[in-house]
Amino acid sequence: MPIRILIADDQEGIRGAFRLILDAQPDMTVVAEAADGLAAIEEARRLRPDVVLTDVRMPLADGIEVARALADTDVHVVVVTTFGLEEYVRAALRHGASGFVLKRSGPALLVEAVRAAVSGDVLISPQLTVGLLRRDAAEPEEAGAPDPGLTAREEEVVRLVAQARTNAEIAEELFLSPGTVKNHIAAVQRKLGARNRVGIAAWAWSTGRAAASPP
Repeated sequence: MPIRILIADDQEGIRGAFRLILDAQPDMTVVAEAADGLAAIEEARRLRPDVVLTDVRMPLADGIEVARALADTDVHVVVVTTFGLEEYVRAALRHGASGFVLKRSGPALLVEAVRAAVSGDVLISPQLTVGLLRRDAAEPEEAGAPDPGLTAREEEVVRLVAQARTNAEIAEELFLSPGTVKNHIAAVQRKLGARNRVGIAAWAWSTGRAAASPP
């Protein structure tokens, strides 16, 4: 079954462009559009798409409100916007968004964000991730914190996740298959108790692993 998507944006041209990109994917289909946040919430509750792509600034209800309203459903919300303000990113993630992507990041990242959301992951535009996590890493790791027991390969994957690399980019750099990268990330999540790759990246920055040189 294809991934069913609802696009919410108050600009018709943006909705049309996103529809062209997403409908061109063999595993995706756009099932509805909404020109304001309230309509997005109502349509999402009625149609139960897999993913809602929503702008931050919209009439009647903004993208953060859309994420909050759908947090109790199985609908994944990905915020796609021009405005990469840190407070928007934090608010979106705090209210259950499954991604935060800048419109200028390009069609490939948009597609990957949809797939990441469906797989239970969280994708944030690389332009935002590193700066956000660096600020979160002001406090060093507590002395005596338990070693999670990562393998050398998992340490390499963690370092690249913290640099906001996609699974495909990590696979290319480490000469692995994307499936193997995904398995490594899942193993790291279990060892760290991290909910997603954002949690992995935050841990890497707080422990100094993000900037570590590869072995």
